[in-house]
Parts: sequence; structure tokens; C-alpha cells
Amino acid sequence: MNNKENDALTSASETIDVSSGSSLMETENKNEETSSPWPGPKGMIPVTSGKADDANVHNRVFLDNILVEMRVIDSVEPDLSTTILGKKYASPLMPAAVSHLNKVLSDQSRKPMQEKAVAARNMGLLNWIGMETNEEYGEIIKQGDDTIRIIKPFADHHKILDEIQFAEKTGAVAVGIDIDHIAGKNGKYDVVDGIPLGPITMEDLKQYAASTKLPFIAKGVLSVSDALKARQADCKAIVVSHHHGRVPFGVPPLSVLPEIKKALQGSGMEIYADGSLMSGYDAYKALAMGADAVLIGRGILSELLKNGTKATEDKLKKMNEQLAEMMMYTGIKDTKSFDSSVLYYQK
Repeated sequence: MNNKENDALTSASETIDVSSGSSLMETENKNEETSSPWPGPKGMIPVTSGKADDANVHNRVFLDNILVEMRVIDSVEPDLSTTILGKKYASPLMPAAVSHLNKVLSDQSRKPMQEKAVAARNMGLLNWIGMETNEEYGEIIKQGDDTIRIIKPFADHHKILDEIQFAEKTGAVAVGIDIDHIAGKNGKYDVVDGIPLGPITMEDLKQYAASTKLPFIAKGVLSVSDALKARQADCKAIVVSHHHGRVPFGVPPLSVLPEIKKALQGSGMEIYADGSLMSGYDAYKALAMGADAVLIGRGILSELLKNGTKATEDKLKKMNEQLAEMMMYTGIKDTKSFDSSVLYYQK
């Protein structure tokens, strides 16, 4: 790997950033072994370390211990169409807010960020984009359709406000901020691509939400406390997430989702969820537990980086089929009818 490629990859304090996507990026430490049952390809950063402090491990165990009962009498083929922030999409699956993927391939003729945008457009899905410069963001959205832009919590608030305004000017559906990407592994505010990050206060959120006509989203909510603060700051939606396991020993997002849903009842806020949703069955569980829609990052990342748009579409199509299959088995006719009482939790 040459120096230029290495610079592109070491954008955070431990070579690992890239919103849901950095887990498949190349790393200098190719000899480190992992005990994880979900590693990435040889020579790539593993999806999870397999260690006790890795929140992805606990998340996978939690997901796999949620079972469903059958309710098949009177069941019909379901309608997957979903209204998100007032607009209708073909499915509640949304390609997640990954970042920097155009820098990770040795084949620089390919643009995975644009390929993902095209896949979302072709499938009638709402696409999300993570940390990119205004120029790069503008180039990506030219290839896609409806987009939500997620911005890092830069220490320079003017940079945040500038990127919010650029998203609004270029037709984003909504804009938001990664509230959970604050700390680096050294216990200091993180630095991404050489840009210092900083704290996010409720007053900051209020300022950002008030600065735009677009719905504002707090991404990285993992507690009722932060959910209520996001509501007070006039956020229109939240993403229940631990940001691909950034927080050591982080609770599984779905484990706190029902409590957050209850706390926000009547607020009008939409609730999205992510966290290693690798199949349509995983997505079903999140939707049944109260998510209005789900972000799919790691679930399509391998297909996207290896084979581009068509492979990404094929994976999303398969996930939609799995989601519809599970909805038929549990008598759910559309995405407004999910019922958490079909779920059982193994101890």
C-alpha cells in the first residue's frame, strides 16, 4: 500500500473510521489474528475484533437470540413501501451513511460512493452519505437521488453550519450529525482526516436544527437520555446506533430501541436503527421492535467494494425478499403494521 492510500485510510485515531464502512479497509497490521466469527477478508480490518469490549460481538449475540412466532392464517404478500420524512420509498432499508469509500480501492477508476448512490436510486431507496467534503458530496449526489447527509461533530462549528447549508442548497432530504463520534482511542477528542472533532451540547444541536429548513437528525443515540435531549433540540429523527461499535462494551442498539420508542411516543420524531443488520431477518427484528426504517451499512459493504452497483442491488433485493418472507410468516401486511409481540428473547 503506497503512502497516498495509507493517508486516506488513517482518517481516525486508530485507522478505523468510515461510519459503517471502515471495517473492510486495508490495514498495515495484516498479521493480527481475530477470533471473531465475522471477520472481513484476509488482510483487511476485521468486522469485529471478537474481544469482550467489542460492542459488535454483543450486538450479534443479541440479534441472534431474538426469535419469532408464526401467525400465518390470513397472511398475505406484504407491501414494503415506506414513508420516511414525508416521502415514499420502495422499502424501509436505507443504504447507510458510509464515508471515504472512494479512497479505499486500489482501482481508483471505481467510485464506490457513487455506485452505492446509483444502487439506491435504481431501487427507489433513500440513500445516506457520511463524511465527505462539499465537493465530494456534490459529485456523489449527481449519480443518485434522495439523500440524507450526516456530518461529523467538527470542533469548528462554522464548518458544520457550512456543510448543513450545502446539503440544503443541493436538495438533501435531511441532514444530521454523528453525535457519537467524539472520543478517540486516546481519550481525547478524535481527529478525522486531520480535522479536529469536538463535543456536542444540546445547545449545539438546537443551533444546527434551527439553521436549516431540512429535518435535522441526531445519529448515534444509544440511550433514552440522549433521545430526549434530541427531542428538546428539535431534531426530527434519530438513529439508534453505536456507530459500528465505537463505544467499548456498548449495549446493542435494539436492546434500547423499545425503551427509546416509548419515551418518544407522541413526539412525531422518526426513529431509525442500525448495527450490523446483515440480513432482511435482522431488519425485520429492528422494525418489529419499533424502528421506522433501518440503515444497512456492513450488510452491503462487501458486495459494494468487490463488485459495485449490481452486486449491491442484488444484496438489497435479497434482504427485501427476506424481510417480506418474515412479514408473511408473522402476518404483517405492510410496514405500518409491525407487532413486537411476535418476538421472543432467549436467555
